[in-house]
Amino acid sequence: MRDRIAASHHFLHAVGWGDADRRFLAGDASDRRYDRLRRGAAAAVLMDAPPGKGDDPADFIAIGAHLNALGLSAPRILAQDLRQGFLLIEDLGDAVFARLMTREPARETELYAAATDVLINIQSHPAPAGLPNLAAEDWAKAATFALDWYRFAITGDRGNGPAFVAALSDVMHRHADGPRVLILRDYHAENLLWLPLRKGLARVGLLDFQLGQMGQPAYDLVSLLQDARREVSPEMEAAMIARFHSARDDDGFVAAYAVVGAQRALRILGIFARLCMVAGKAQYLPLIPRVWGQLQRNLAQPELAHLAEICAREIPEPTAQALERISAQCAKHPMR
Repeated sequence: MRDRIAASHHFLHAVGWGDADRRFLAGDASDRRYDRLRRGAAAAVLMDAPPGKGDDPADFIAIGAHLNALGLSAPRILAQDLRQGFLLIEDLGDAVFARLMTREPARETELYAAATDVLINIQSHPAPAGLPNLAAEDWAKAATFALDWYRFAITGDRGNGPAFVAALSDVMHRHADGPRVLILRDYHAENLLWLPLRKGLARVGLLDFQLGQMGQPAYDLVSLLQDARREVSPEMEAAMIARFHSARDDDGFVAAYAVVGAQRALRILGIFARLCMVAGKAQYLPLIPRVWGQLQRNLAQPELAHLAEICAREIPEPTAQALERISAQCAKHPMR
């Protein structure tokens, strides 16, 4: 950590921001951290993305440039050191959607509608070339985090992985394996900012898109409306699904939404357990019951009946006792 701080100071001095006031702004489930810099009336954000940790700042630059070319609002790049993993980026402010909606609940429809319209805009244009494009089986295997971490933490075993992967692969093949679009992957209310001085879709500031890839059209909408961090009412979810669907010619969208939602919820259950067990980040455990509820709603879709049977057998309910078992293993598996 000390080496990263020293390296960041050197970077900031080299790009003319060495004398700026520096305050911690945010960290997340990855190894990235963000500091806000102020130098008189000027402001910027330092992104520290340690090399070799899975998040490449070059991807942030490339996808951000694509989004800005569509008339959207990704942070502009002010300076960079890709070898060391530092970016100095535009400061888009503090009007995070999640906070705005907590303070002003009446604005939820306005903000969710704007966020949904941004997705429609992104998906109406060709994606950048060369992005990862997973097969249905790859998406299914990614969800085995639910077995390898969440189930393992509760039961001590990993269950029947082949049956789980086969069931999820099958339902993804049948209902969520059509043409791919650019997905940003972490598209939710904590990563969106309201920029009222801009116009149209540019009023939605975008963050945390460096892992963008090719994916199912429903994926980012699920991320937005089945948010692990905040409750979205069934009425709001239905209204935004209808808004999104009205811009598409896709009769199978409801089933695809449920399949992608189930895959995402399963993976998140495993990620949250792993964050506790490996990184000692127990703050994600209280979110697990909400994700479990989202999983059950998705599995209730008739097209997912077989997957629902497999999950009922393989994925334990997050009872208080189950969550205590995960918590008891916090930071005790640092090498797994």
